[in-house]
Order: sequence, then structure tokens, then C-alpha cells
Amino acid sequence: MSEQLSFRPFDDQDEEAVIALWEKCGLTRSWNDPAKDIAFARDKAASGILVGELNGEIVASVMVGHDGHRGTLYYVSVDPDQQGKGFGRQVVRHAESWLGAHGVWKVNLLLRAENEKVRAFYESLGYEVEPRLSMARKLVE
Repeated sequence: MSEQLSFRPFDDQDEEAVIALWEKCGLTRSWNDPAKDIAFARDKAASGILVGELNGEIVASVMVGHDGHRGTLYYVSVDPDQQGKGFGRQVVRHAESWLGAHGVWKVNLLLRAENEKVRAFYESLGYEVEPRLSMARKLVE
């Protein structure tokens, strides 16, 4: 049996460690400011950031939110040095529980098409590709 992470809501002192984790996991992009994303998601009824700790150290996180109908997971991360221990499954299930507690019954994920390893991981958790087209438009340049 794998070790269990201890989950809690993101706190002010977590920002540096969480951004470093996201960077280590290759989740940040030059056009997205992770500190701005954190500030936007914090302390709103429909969104939050959850951190997973092992021996008092943040080794996993997820930003989670919903639109009142569907939930979405963002920045799902497990320290690469800790991957393969079941922590990814734990963080996803914890985020799903958070959504369920907020009355959400469906979860959406966005993955980069070339990220086959992550796609296989989510498929192992029961996620599947749906015949949808995702479109986007930047409101702020």
C-alpha cells in the first residue's frame, strides 16, 4: 500500500513552494503567470487550491474549480521525485471529492495533446476522451 498524503487548502505561505512544484513538473508557461492564477483561484466559493503534504513537505497540488455544472482540474502536480507512488491518484481523487462536496457531478480535464504519459494516467483513473471541440479566445492580451 502506498503512503497517504495529507491534504489541506492552500495557505499564503505555500505560494513559493507550489509555484516551484508547478515549474518542476513543467506545468507553467511564459504566457501564464502562476501567481496571478493562484490569486484568481483563492478564496472563492467555486474554486480553490489543494496541497498534498508528505512529512510536512508539499509534494502535490491541484487547482480546482467549477462553473456550477462541471468541474475542472488545473495544475495537477506531483513532485517528479515522488511520482509512481500513487500520489497522483490521491490528488485527483481528493480534488474530485472537493468538487462532489460542492455539488458538482462531472469533471473536465484539459491536456496537451502530445502528453501521452499523462493521458494514460487519467485513462487509468477512468477518464475518457469525449467528442468535444474546445475553443478559446483571450480577453486580455
